[in-house]
Formats: sequence, C-alpha cells, structure tokens
Amino acid sequence: MFVKICGITNLEDALAAVHAGADAVGLNFWKPGKRYVDPKQAAEIAAQVKMKKVGVFVDEEISTVLEIARTVGLDALQLHGAETPEFVRALAPFEVWKAVKMTGAVDWQSWGVKTFLLDSPGALPGGTGATFDWSLAPAAKAHGRVILAGGLNPENVAAAIRSVRPWGVDVASGVEVSPRQKDHHKIRAFVRAARETEDDTR
Repeated sequence: MFVKICGITNLEDALAAVHAGADAVGLNFWKPGKRYVDPKQAAEIAAQVKMKKVGVFVDEEISTVLEIARTVGLDALQLHGAETPEFVRALAPFEVWKAVKMTGAVDWQSWGVKTFLLDSPGALPGGTGATFDWSLAPAAKAHGRVILAGGLNPENVAAAIRSVRPWGVDVASGVEVSPRQKDHHKIRAFVRAARETEDDTR
C-alpha cells in the first residue's frame, strides 16, 4: 500500500513522515492554498528527505511547473486543475498524476495518465477533510493506479482500503494539528493502519 502524506510545509513534518514509513510527501505549490510552500523552502525540505516527492499544482503555467519540479527535485506532479491532455504531455518526462473530484461520470482516458488521485468534490483542491462516495472509486481502477484521498484519517483509512482496495492512500487534513502543522502521532497511526489493513486484504 503506497502511503502519501500531503501538505508538508516544514522539514520536521517531512521527517515524521519518513520515520513513520510513508512512501511519499506532497508539497503544495498552489499559492492560494493554506498549505502552500515556497519552492526554495520546498527544495530545502526535499534535499533532506529520501522518499518520493510529489508536487501539487492547480492550473499553473507549464513553464512554471517544470521550473519548480527541477528546482525542488520532484519525482511526480499532481494536477488538481482543468489541465488538458496536451498540458500533461508537455510535462514529460515527469510522472504525472491527475486528481479527480469524484462527482459522477469521468472520462478516465482523456488525460493520458497512469495514476489517478480520487478526491472529494469541493470548491478548493484537496485538504477539505470530507470523504466521497467510495462506491464511485472502482470505475477508475480499469484505467490506471488509484490513490484514494479525501477525508481520510487514522480512524477510517482501514475501512476505505477494504472498500476500494486502492493502489495507495493520501492524507492531509486527517493528520494535522492545523493546516501547516502535522500531528506526528496521527501520521504514525495512519501509516500503521494502512499497512495493517493491506496485510488483511491480501
């Protein structure tokens, strides 16, 4: 089970994710967001974290995405906006994930990506703390890897994994003290619950 801790804004929280056994951290480069991190600070964090680094972008210019990705040393780019398939192709050779707000019918093949992050619908991208109808998730699995997000926390991640059986899970607000400070105990509890449930569903 791939586990990503998103909305990292400082080195201490990033290292807590490493020590908990998570697979990736998410760094948010959407300036209006509560969890926005400056690319320079993100690069300092990324340089000291030996795990997958995922950049979160929302309707950003292609040139800016590529510049930040190279400066920070990102491994994957997570897109939350209205990006087109042409936009995605322009980001090669970076790995691209498409975040999808789960509201109903989705044209899964239109983006040309292999990884989908399934999130809750809402006015803001990510970090809402709300779940969505997990019965909508299996439709995505025929088209690529599925990372389940949206309102997950240490208490419900096991049920989510049993229901959807995703490739991975993603959490932000569910392991926070505030939008810019993680609860390290909750990070450990989230990773542990995901790993234990993975063993149970094999």
